[in-house]
Amino acid sequence: MPETIEADICVVGAGSAGLSVAAGASQLGARTVLIEKGKMGGDCLNYGCVPSKALIAAGKAAHGHRLADRLGVRFPAPEVDFRRVQGHVKGVIAAIEPMDSVERFEGLGVTVIQAAARFTGRREVEAGDRRVKARRIVVATGSKPLVPPIPGLDKVSFLTNETIFDRTELPEHLIVIGGGPIGCELGQAFRNLGARVSVIEMFDIMPKDDPELVEIVRCQLRAGGIELHERTKVVGVAEAKKGVVVTVERDGATRQVEGSTLLLAAGRRPSLDGLNLEAAGIDYDNTGIRTDARLRTSNRKVYAAGDVAGGYQFTHMAGYHAGIVIRNALFRLPAKVKHDAVPWVTYTEPELANVGLTEAQAREAPGGIRILRTPFAESDRAQTERMTDGLIKVIARPNGRILGAAIVGPQAGDLIQPWILAISQKLKVGAMAQMIAPYPTRGELGKRAAGSFYIPKLFGEGSKRIVRLLSRLG
Repeated sequence: MPETIEADICVVGAGSAGLSVAAGASQLGARTVLIEKGKMGGDCLNYGCVPSKALIAAGKAAHGHRLADRLGVRFPAPEVDFRRVQGHVKGVIAAIEPMDSVERFEGLGVTVIQAAARFTGRREVEAGDRRVKARRIVVATGSKPLVPPIPGLDKVSFLTNETIFDRTELPEHLIVIGGGPIGCELGQAFRNLGARVSVIEMFDIMPKDDPELVEIVRCQLRAGGIELHERTKVVGVAEAKKGVVVTVERDGATRQVEGSTLLLAAGRRPSLDGLNLEAAGIDYDNTGIRTDARLRTSNRKVYAAGDVAGGYQFTHMAGYHAGIVIRNALFRLPAKVKHDAVPWVTYTEPELANVGLTEAQAREAPGGIRILRTPFAESDRAQTERMTDGLIKVIARPNGRILGAAIVGPQAGDLIQPWILAISQKLKVGAMAQMIAPYPTRGELGKRAAGSFYIPKLFGEGSKRIVRLLSRLG
């Protein structure tokens, strides 16, 4: 018979959400069990955010000599040692690993079980030779790369974000199926490192983002030499002499794209395999486990957090979910998930960052809107660095209430943060317009965009009449 462990909370999955719940619960004095069948740290540390951003950094460094020329500084073309690039990626993972390690969590008092978990009852989970009976259970198993049903895919070799960082040789010609954030980020990184890159997308690239800002990213991807095949359907793949050939269709015509290496970046699916959720009475579908606003499943003693709960698949949302779960499961507080100020960033060059409603979403809501735009070319700092391809776009109500913001340009992921605060705190554009921004910084762009809300009224005929009247008074 399996050894039985009694716990206050059992967490299944040691990714961003699971680790945060386990660490918080244990430090609050709860008897905590953490179960993970794979690598501690989950997708973010091992296959996602951390390695991809490390690779992007290497790509930017290689691309830097091209950017320097516009400033009158010339370097020879870089020599890319791809084995060392991958060594850099692995080194970054290794530097962060101790924070997510078994040793650290056992040091926090967590019982860590490294085995696959499966429900055997409404409050009972088996993993390896142990059975855990817990008052509350959290499923935080994350998501996996989606493998689309493409004819011939089962007969060719392909990579996903889980395998591409194990390569030691730079692809000669990388074909990326999927033009979302993962496809565009990795495609550009490999292009900057010297590979030929083709990106194939059934719709427009980055289809969930504002088209006006995506166009700036699109132009930069093409300028960097990436072959974009948008509104193009993949109808088959097959082996070729030097790798793989992808047959695509657009506007009724077919053609072939041949390359050395195939990368799938066509979306993700929740990791539910083997959990035996039916034994616990937990409802789910192909988008993930169904939860209410408090992240409770149909079994009210079981919560779901992170990618497996569907919706936004971001590491920062997984961390946010962890806080909601802890407040509900341990403090019995009716904390609910709110989505009005969720940010997301695509780390292409330029970066594209968003928070709140897009223009299209805002126009569907009742009430009028004001669109405020300021191009990066109006930033003196951007001019000094000759990095003027960018735009900040703010969506506000006629009364000044901020509904959403999007920024495309260098460091957009950092520049979006004041707007996250503004939306979460229900601020109006006046708060941003009155802020003193240091000069010269790109942060001035946000203040300038907010200030543009008042320009029609400030410099209108009414203001001019007041000035003329006061001037007559001496």
